Amino acid sequence: MTYIVNDKCIKCKLMDCVEVCPVDCFYEGKNMLVIKPDECIDCGVCEPECPVDAIEPDTNEGINKWLEINTKYSEIWPNITTKKEPPKDNDKYKNEENKFEKYFEENI
Repeated sequence: MTYIVNDKCIKCKLMDCVEVCPVDCFYEGKNMLVIKPDECIDCGVCEPECPVDAIEPDTNEGINKWLEINTKYSEIWPNITTKKEPPKDNDKYKNEENKFEKYFEENI
């Protein structure tokens, strides 16, 4: 099992999770983070740190899309090990749905 980041992170990018990760398995794109599944040790400390519930175990139903996205972009995006400031307007996107279709950017 591993943890993944879903579309709730898009345009929020609060990064509380990055500070607690003991293996530095987070990777940063332009408007979201992802977890590298091969590096995640399934400790679960990041999940409760996310104030928007954007982190979940890959055992949850319907998670395959997000496992693929996390796997793909963790190979492309740079590793992040320290918390940065979130986007200034992140609050207005917290409860928005379908953020992947609306705002995702590959940042390649």
